[in-house]
Amino acid sequence: LSSTCIIFANKTLAKKYHFKFSVLLTGCHFIVTYVGALICKRMGMYKSKKLNPWDVFPITAAFVGFVVFNNLSLQENSVGFYQLAKVLTTPVIAIIQQLFFGVNMDSRLKLAMIPVIFGVILASVSDVEFNKLGCFWAVAGILSTSYYQIFVKTKQKALQANSFQILEYQAPQAAAIVLVLSPFMDGMVTGSNQLKDADWSSGLVATIAISCFLAFCVNLSIFLVVGKTSPISYNVLGHCKLLVILTGGVVLFGEHVS
Repeated sequence: LSSTCIIFANKTLAKKYHFKFSVLLTGCHFIVTYVGALICKRMGMYKSKKLNPWDVFPITAAFVGFVVFNNLSLQENSVGFYQLAKVLTTPVIAIIQQLFFGVNMDSRLKLAMIPVIFGVILASVSDVEFNKLGCFWAVAGILSTSYYQIFVKTKQKALQANSFQILEYQAPQAAAIVLVLSPFMDGMVTGSNQLKDADWSSGLVATIAISCFLAFCVNLSIFLVVGKTSPISYNVLGHCKLLVILTGGVVLFGEHVS
């Protein structure tokens, strides 16, 4: 629910308010996620656990790669190729888990992945445009996304820490790195006063606030879902999210689907 609603909130920011600073928005998302974790701690929902920040950093690094490389992939590739690359995350996770983490999938799960992947390829393949640079960023995006989701699972187990305890360390790390990158990736350095020139209406501020709250729910849900199930389960859940988003795009935003 949260990861579907945040897509619609971000679409509203882009289409209605022409707010194009997606990386800056991601930084704000993690600031609010950190604050949200601290509020939950004050409410007694969890207790802090002393962790070595460097033990959590692989999750942060993979997440930053996930944000940066997927943004670059979207810039360089058609929407169809971008979506196609994201679909390949599911089998890549299965391969990485088996080769490097000793996790062998049940043969029934492997068979179940085939129609899921084939179906999304069928929906995306008509819009595929190939170029070498775009392909490079797409592969980097697939690998970073795969490792992010795998680390979310393995680090919770290795550190014996719950979702909140890891987010308390990961969120400020991710926010700091993403906010440093945002002026370059959002094109702020190439324009004059682009943020100042934005229409800072109450509607825009309210939508950003809603997006940030939903991001806290999304970031927490990633750790909860992957921690209780597996990265593969989370990816298949993501395909269900895609169906809802495509349907919502047609119903709410009047988008055309052939």
